[in-house]
Amino acid sequence: MADTKPNLRWGIIATGLISSWFVKDLVLERSDARANHIVQAIGSSSEVKGKNFVAEHLPGHSPTVYGSYEQVYADSNVDIIYIGTPHAFHKQNALDAIRHGKHVLCEKAFTLTTAEALEVFAAAKAKGVFVMEAMWTRFYPLVRSLQKVLHEEKAIGKIHRTFCDFSMDQKIASLGPESRLKNPALGAGSLLDIGIYSLTWGIVGSEPPLGGAEGLKEAPETPKVLAAQTLSDGIDVATSAIFLYADGRQSIVTSNTSVKSAPDFCRVEGSEGTVVVEGVAASVPGSFTVKKLNGEEKKYDFERPGMGFYWEADAVALDIATGRTESAIMPWSETLRVLQLMDEIRRQGGARFPPGRPIVDDLLEIAIKELSVPGFGSEISVSQLNIPPLNAFQDRMQGPKLSVWMTIFKYHVGILSGSYSN
Repeated sequence: MADTKPNLRWGIIATGLISSWFVKDLVLERSDARANHIVQAIGSSSEVKGKNFVAEHLPGHSPTVYGSYEQVYADSNVDIIYIGTPHAFHKQNALDAIRHGKHVLCEKAFTLTTAEALEVFAAAKAKGVFVMEAMWTRFYPLVRSLQKVLHEEKAIGKIHRTFCDFSMDQKIASLGPESRLKNPALGAGSLLDIGIYSLTWGIVGSEPPLGGAEGLKEAPETPKVLAAQTLSDGIDVATSAIFLYADGRQSIVTSNTSVKSAPDFCRVEGSEGTVVVEGVAASVPGSFTVKKLNGEEKKYDFERPGMGFYWEADAVALDIATGRTESAIMPWSETLRVLQLMDEIRRQGGARFPPGRPIVDDLLEIAIKELSVPGFGSEISVSQLNIPPLNAFQDRMQGPKLSVWMTIFKYHVGILSGSYSN
């Protein structure tokens, strides 16, 4: 029988740890594979590093190795770019790939801020290419099963509270100042690196799934945020946040780079029981247990060959094969909503990229919507993206406020680019 699975040719940007995990999963032999993945090209800061990466992580495979990212973008045999660089480079890497007409899968956190993500999505809209944030954990079968148990079967009744922690002792004090884990200019800190997983589990536990039977008849609620951060040399070494929903639900999410999480990293509490999620870390869940108030317990275990990146890769391949430009599981609007939550956490907690850089607040986001993003064959207004979380702000930008906030926004952009003058 002919193989009807779609083929997807990957260009890999950067040769760090996350990229090594990703490529090994791409070429892993699996009976349940829904797509054929080809590692077509590797881009590194030098060909030597790239060849060493292939020898170590892709034995038996022969991707083209380039000593620059630009050569990968320009390779006509590459369909999609996987971006595994530090957070601070994601925006420009994505824009460069899109300019060459490539699809993009960009590691989490997608960008440093909501404003940066808007620029990427506007460019993708103009070019008509697929773009997705690589929040791989959301594609685990465990997560989909958990969402069904919580939000469709309502196994623990009405959900009241979700706790999640992702902490790792990263030995920050021993790292050099240019480490991606220590340099604020690279987006260092617990929130963007690991706290985004805690935030994700807070959403998974508290909210119906995107695209689910009960979930996406309208845009999901963006909860209120109460947050605090402990800073060291300008980066957050500890972040805690409470998400407050209109019906009284709460999600408590934490991250820390000085201690290690317990295996039971997430707990969801409902009117009829509790669900506990366990695993090596919040990014790599292995099982969950439903504990009823009447004493009944049921454990759900899930096999995971490799790391589990292939589930998101398969989903991306199927989306592209059917002509979609965004994922139903991790759409642009969800990436923006998560970034808005993290922007607000940093606004309250004090972390900045780099220190002293202002946080773009919700009114400035409206100003962003009114701008056009040039340079991609045609200009496209960000407002054309029709992103529900941003649309909710529209009523707050009326009358004289618009010109005031536009002026502030232009100042903000000018300061960052070094081009502002009054």
